[in-house]
Amino acid sequence: MTYTVTETSNDLSTPLLSCVTGRKPVKVVLLLQDLYYGGTQSQTLELAKRLDRRFFDVEIWCLIGGNDLAPRAEQYGIPVTWLTAKPGVGPHILWPLWKKLKQGGVDILLPLTVVPNIWGRIFGRLAKTPVIVGACRGGDALPKQHERFLWRLADHHMCNTTELKRQLTGRLGIAADRVTVIANGVDTDKFVPPAKEFRPVRQVILCVARFAPAKDHETLLKAFQIVAPHFPAAELWMVGEGPLKANISKLAARSRLSGRMRIYDGTLNLIPFYHQASILALSSVEEGLPNVVLEGMACGLPVVATNVGGLPDAILPGKTGELVSPGDPEALARALMGLLADEEKRLAMGEAGRARALHEYSLAAMMRRHEAMFTELLVAKGIWRPAQS
Repeated sequence: MTYTVTETSNDLSTPLLSCVTGRKPVKVVLLLQDLYYGGTQSQTLELAKRLDRRFFDVEIWCLIGGNDLAPRAEQYGIPVTWLTAKPGVGPHILWPLWKKLKQGGVDILLPLTVVPNIWGRIFGRLAKTPVIVGACRGGDALPKQHERFLWRLADHHMCNTTELKRQLTGRLGIAADRVTVIANGVDTDKFVPPAKEFRPVRQVILCVARFAPAKDHETLLKAFQIVAPHFPAAELWMVGEGPLKANISKLAARSRLSGRMRIYDGTLNLIPFYHQASILALSSVEEGLPNVVLEGMACGLPVVATNVGGLPDAILPGKTGELVSPGDPEALARALMGLLADEEKRLAMGEAGRARALHEYSLAAMMRRHEAMFTELLVAKGIWRPAQS
């Protein structure tokens, strides 16, 4: 069956679809490892919720158990299939995935995260799934997903940063027109700046990040030790979980500034932290495009971060925040102090960041860019055809 598609432009130059009425929409499967709470899982649910149901029949398949976000999927009306109930990835996931794909009926397969990208592409190709889109969403995705060996199994590739596209095209030799950059989206109706009367009275530097080597919290601690003597009201708040949390907690406790450094458990509701903060800071040595940066921008926070991964895509130095070299506490401290010393500049950067989030990183923008990519691939495969003018 073929479908007729017309394309018109909107403010983001992405297609608006128009189909012959009464036709069955194409089936899109978003393949996840699990529905535990996480950035990719949340982004996937928001995408599935917003894709136009007139054209896209969306399902989520999960390789293993893990249902933290199942209530949200139910609330959104998104069908979810758990291929196995067991936790943990192992050989037991392979047969259920192969069996499900072999049944056919899937028009577009978009595997997300590492394990789904490996086995989803292998089995999807063997099952002759018409359109397979490989996804790279983190700085270490290429080696973990064995892209050097598996990239040819995908019809197209999607990544969330220009740096990842550069790696796919430069290191692996994938043609640029086979790679689409679609940035993460943020709910700009949910993440909003605090009312003026509730703006923070303290100078809080906020870091929301997993306590892991890639986030390099130690550099942030060193930077704050430089900042603190110059700004007696400044505090450093760190929110998250992870294997290095105990170690960072000990380092903070031993510091003479321990009373001005706070470590909080990870939480699903970060808005109170954003609303109490003056600056969002990240000292990562490796990144994709973290949701917390987009959420902070949407809440009107300037962002001071390292010049790695997808951070340069989102942060405009001197306009919405500042970028510094990784592993350089002195440079990080200078950037933080420059904003702490100038409230007018800090607020202006926050407003510019909010405007950027609204225009470039809204969930609607993310959805339209996915629809544009799907449309081009379906037309190229002959599943849809352009309407006659």
